[in-house]
Amino acid sequence: MKRSERLVDMVKYLLARPHTLIALPFFADRYGAAKSSISEDLAILRQTLANDQNGILETVAGAAGGVRYIPFVGKKEATNYLHDLADRIEDPDRILPGNFVYLSDILGSPQDLQQIGQLIATKYAYSNVDYVMTIETKGIAIAQAVSRFLNVPFVMVRRRPKITEGSTISVNYVASSSERVEKMELAKRLLPEGSNVLIVDDFMKGGGTLTGMEELVKEFKGTVAGMCVLCETKYASQKVVDDYQSLIKITEVDRTKKLIKVRPGNFLEQTDFNRFPK
Repeated sequence: MKRSERLVDMVKYLLARPHTLIALPFFADRYGAAKSSISEDLAILRQTLANDQNGILETVAGAAGGVRYIPFVGKKEATNYLHDLADRIEDPDRILPGNFVYLSDILGSPQDLQQIGQLIATKYAYSNVDYVMTIETKGIAIAQAVSRFLNVPFVMVRRRPKITEGSTISVNYVASSSERVEKMELAKRLLPEGSNVLIVDDFMKGGGTLTGMEELVKEFKGTVAGMCVLCETKYASQKVVDDYQSLIKITEVDRTKKLIKVRPGNFLEQTDFNRFPK
């Protein structure tokens, strides 16, 4: 197989298996090539990914070593995408009665979900996440996108029990939107005890739902790796969470004036993008 053919197949294989350690002998056997040739191929891929800031190819030394692909977005690409997304959300036609904002088209776009998933996975690429958690229903697409790039399972918290999921653990929380006490629950068999969990959601107002999921993780004796939302909105009262990231922040919505103001959230300033090899 020619080097160009090997490189194409190698990229395809690695992209389909993020965060997975692959031994060099595997590639040598796959292509019938010497290990020295495979090492040269990987060096080319590593440098190309670093130059484009479109992922990191790590080498692990030792008998049990190999290479693994880490999905990782550069700061320039992240900044450009979030500013573009903010511009699109500022469309006055998105304003719904009650000053809600329509985001379902973004949550249904494969291209947007890929960008969103890879951005959040960039922030938590080295956080040893075991599971991604969200609550039904609109956060599911985001959780699935993030779990794909972190290569870990995602679990869905429910507001009402499902007999098909068996016994559950539940917690009460105060919903920021209504200030009422509500309940959420998770099937016992979905989340092993002691898991390190990344919590994601589509929208945050006061953070009540996020704190509910945080308490649920504690019930499973787990730890919270972080909390990240696609969009947060300005909240009249004090938010009940402090340590979170938002990709987008809606600062003003006025349906009568057909006005909506949006800017990137705190994600850019709270993410370390300086991990690409020189």
